[in-house]
Amino acid sequence: MHLIQRLPENPLDIIGDIHGEYPALIALLEGLGYDAQGAHPRHRKLVFVGDLCDRGPDSPAVIRLVQHLVQQGNAQTILGNHEINLLIDDAKDGSGWFFDERYERDLKNYAPFRRTRATERQTIKDFLRSLPIALEREDIRVVHAAWTAPAIAAIRTVSLGSIVEQFRMWDNMAQSTAEASGLYSKYLHEKQQWAIELEDEYGPPPFLHAIAEYEATQQMVNPLKVLTSGVERKAVTPFFAGNRWRFSDRISWWNDYDDAIPVVIGHYWRMLRVEPGQTIPRYSQLFNEVEPLSWHGKHHNVFCVDFSVGARWRDRKASRSIEQSRFKLAALQWPENQVVFDTGEVLATL
Repeated sequence: MHLIQRLPENPLDIIGDIHGEYPALIALLEGLGYDAQGAHPRHRKLVFVGDLCDRGPDSPAVIRLVQHLVQQGNAQTILGNHEINLLIDDAKDGSGWFFDERYERDLKNYAPFRRTRATERQTIKDFLRSLPIALEREDIRVVHAAWTAPAIAAIRTVSLGSIVEQFRMWDNMAQSTAEASGLYSKYLHEKQQWAIELEDEYGPPPFLHAIAEYEATQQMVNPLKVLTSGVERKAVTPFFAGNRWRFSDRISWWNDYDDAIPVVIGHYWRMLRVEPGQTIPRYSQLFNEVEPLSWHGKHHNVFCVDFSVGARWRDRKASRSIEQSRFKLAALQWPENQVVFDTGEVLATL
């Protein structure tokens, strides 16, 4: 078995990024009509687009439930960039539920959140290592962030379970190039010199060119990063996202996607509604010219099903109810081509 696997022929409910929002997941599954084993009276199957964990109140419970549904044969899930980070021990923002070194810093934004038991961590890693990167059949494709022909070709014959080794191999290739050119030492110097400012929204560092060049290069050399984090280029100006200043930016790769087969993705923080005066998450701006429920891209056949439930922690901090939340968990129903939300709304795509 390889890192790209086949979807079943059943009708599908393709669920976007969950980010530890266990109550939202339970509400959505109930609304879709699934029982505790993931069985559906009309023989539908679940597909998860990755980013199961981080930021939300109960990442361990989300992973346990998804693993159970997969083991029952009623669901498939792929890896997102947050699962990749966990597997390679890259402790980033929102992962304090798993990594001790992130715990104190994550309390500021995400508390309260349930931490995983030390005895459970290897079990979680073992499950995540067993997952593919992409799913496909003749009428639909599913990947976390970007379906590009070179990246797909690079992983098509890579064995399932070898994700960490493959990731590090490609990263090491890029790393060797950066070290030989002197870029890596400049990158480390900038990270150390501006460590505090890099996570300070109101005290930004200057544009850090070595970080920008290093991160964009590392991203594009590694096919696993392209597929799970997207296509990136050096940013025009720095911006604050994911609770750190960034100097390379995601681009709308779907405007170059030329295949006829539709692709469903997560990752990009889409918004269903934006009220006047509300702040739009930085990455949601890729959808400024796209209707909230519209397919998008060169051939209008890419659909982002991430409706930003990963930002629901902001509502909890502001004491807003779920009903008031603009950050939602969604499922694209295929082939019906409609979206079901954890709050109960059912809306047709455009």
